[in-house]
Amino acid sequence: MAQRGATQRALGRPMETEAKRLQEAEAALEQHQQLIAGKAHKEGGSARMSLLILVSIFLIAASVMLMVYKNFPQLSEEERECIKIPRDMDDAKALGKVLSKYKDTFYVQVLVAYFATYVFLQTFAIPGSIFLSILSGFLYPFPLALFLVCLCSGLGASFCYMLSYLVGRPVVYRYLTEKAVKWSKQVERHREHLINYIIFLRITPFLPNWFINITSPVINVPLKVFFIGTFLGVAPPSFVAIKAGTTLYQLTTAGEAVSWNSVFILMILAILSILPAVFQNKLKQKFE
Repeated sequence: MAQRGATQRALGRPMETEAKRLQEAEAALEQHQQLIAGKAHKEGGSARMSLLILVSIFLIAASVMLMVYKNFPQLSEEERECIKIPRDMDDAKALGKVLSKYKDTFYVQVLVAYFATYVFLQTFAIPGSIFLSILSGFLYPFPLALFLVCLCSGLGASFCYMLSYLVGRPVVYRYLTEKAVKWSKQVERHREHLINYIIFLRITPFLPNWFINITSPVINVPLKVFFIGTFLGVAPPSFVAIKAGTTLYQLTTAGEAVSWNSVFILMILAILSILPAVFQNKLKQKFE
């Protein structure tokens, strides 16, 4: 009987340790949530000022974009009408036709204009970058197009991150508190594997990219981890878009760029990106 009791106590210790660890984690998470909620009340009043600053930064960035396009080659009136952010596949085809005409003669100007436009859209969460990803496959060799899209996505998302860190936090605290708190729970659970988790989120559509960008600094995702995770995570979806760009004029909608085969491949890559974290957690629980 004494030996049985000792055995039961020995088996109970890991369970007690695990329960204690979970309680401590829940307490830390609850404290973090209360901190976010408290900041929502404290900094919510400065949301208007932050919005004004963001508008000012946007206008400065738009002025820089205007300077980039002023250094573009001399265009005809018809061609000038095609130089705009594409909103559908027809716009992308028209823009691709003009850029391909001047790409070889004015290589640097076209490349800088493409790069600046992509980063601008990502920085301010403006729709249209999917068409630029498709367009890159039409304009450039695949390795360059993939690197260009990943770099633009990583830089643009990081600039959006920094804007949120500097002046956007009151806006997040005031208008996105509940969603930020929910995502903070997930981040805390994957704190040891943040790069894998961000890669997983970039591949999958579970959270909008703009939401990830503006809330990451609020819940203490390091910028270096954020950039690397974004750079690597956008590669698989970009691979699909760039491949579709090689047949640009056969597409009628952006949805045609994604086939069932590509969706299946993206699902496999998303699972692979999160598997190391899952296995490590399982092993950690086993040894504890």
